[in-house]
Amino acid sequence: MADLGIRREDKNPWERRAPLTPWHVEELVREQGRSVVIQPSERRIYADEEYRAAGAEVAEDLSDARVILCIKEVPPRLLLPAKPYLAFFHVIKGQPHNMPILRRALELRCTLVDYEKVVDRSGQRLIFFGRHAGHAGMIDALWALGRRLAAEGVASPFADVRPAHAYGGFAEATAFLEHEVGRRIREQGIGPALHPLVVGFTGGGNVAQGAQEVLDHLPVVAVHPDELPGLAADPGRSHRAVYKVVFRRDQRVDFARHLPYLTVLVNGIFWAPGDPRLVTRADAARLWGGGNTPKLRVIADLSCDVFGGIEINVQVTDPGAPVYVFEPATGAARMGVEGHGPVILAVDNLPCELPRDASEHFGDALFPFLAPLAAADYRAPYDRLGLPPELLGAVIAHAGELAPPFAYLEAALAEHAPLAAAAVG
Repeated sequence: MADLGIRREDKNPWERRAPLTPWHVEELVREQGRSVVIQPSERRIYADEEYRAAGAEVAEDLSDARVILCIKEVPPRLLLPAKPYLAFFHVIKGQPHNMPILRRALELRCTLVDYEKVVDRSGQRLIFFGRHAGHAGMIDALWALGRRLAAEGVASPFADVRPAHAYGGFAEATAFLEHEVGRRIREQGIGPALHPLVVGFTGGGNVAQGAQEVLDHLPVVAVHPDELPGLAADPGRSHRAVYKVVFRRDQRVDFARHLPYLTVLVNGIFWAPGDPRLVTRADAARLWGGGNTPKLRVIADLSCDVFGGIEINVQVTDPGAPVYVFEPATGAARMGVEGHGPVILAVDNLPCELPRDASEHFGDALFPFLAPLAAADYRAPYDRLGLPPELLGAVIAHAGELAPPFAYLEAALAEHAPLAAAAVG
């Protein structure tokens, strides 16, 4: 029996990440004496032969693996009975579209461990892709800005920026931004039609920090939110810089007053029903009403909560068609960058655009937990699994029952139960 199995990702054509790289596998096999089996994949960023050379068995059948590692959810029909799975299951909020996965896992007595709930004592997540979502999202936002401005006939330093997935990785993308885009800004400046070019950030987590890391490869001047009106009114401020403004939690009250001064808004705030919104439909109607053409060109909703904090984010997109224009007058979403309204970037799986960087970081974070995962006794009851607290608290379901911290999901399972077949009369 193999200690660990790695499942092939098949949720969408853009998913090329892996939970472990060949280098992680080699350390497991050569130095720790563990056995690893991985499903073959033509899409994965690392070739099957790289894993084989690292000592893994490449095989379709994972039924002999003690624990199965994934990135995204497993289709219900492909779950194996009584197997432990690690993935981002997207069930902890009772998401209706994933209740079939949870229901089937309970029927098969599988153990589900959700990466999202692997946290330390202070509640900080320990295994995540957030920073890479910020990296890819900011690169895509600058690409979208360049495209939008070109469509308007406005020359800009961003015209040659490509989307994140078109680069070989984070280093290549940021090198281009620093040495090409940054050089143009320093030498030629931002034209009068765009000056001052202001990028606003919301959120203080890994996503927002990752986005700022990308922008900081350009010549950036940080300003306080209260400086925005004065900055806009001062033609003497340097044209050879991009202005960055970070909105703290207490600076998001009456956020609409800041929107006229922003060129790009990058949102990294997780939103839940009842939370205040940053941009409402009414805000958009005011800005673009009466034929106005405001400064705000791009809204990058990196948290991608549809109808959430960015209420005019009305649909998710993918890396192949990442943006649309929301037209406030009609409420329509027009794919691409042309239309009377802001460009909305709403990719719901941004880290997959930087699959190599994301996989390396994720595997490094996951690696310390592999030994206890492989050693646990999954035949034992929940409270005697032998998992450390960080992992035990992430167990959603085990042995046909919801784990105690997630018993509240019974209500979601009942609410979204499959319809009973109609009786034959």
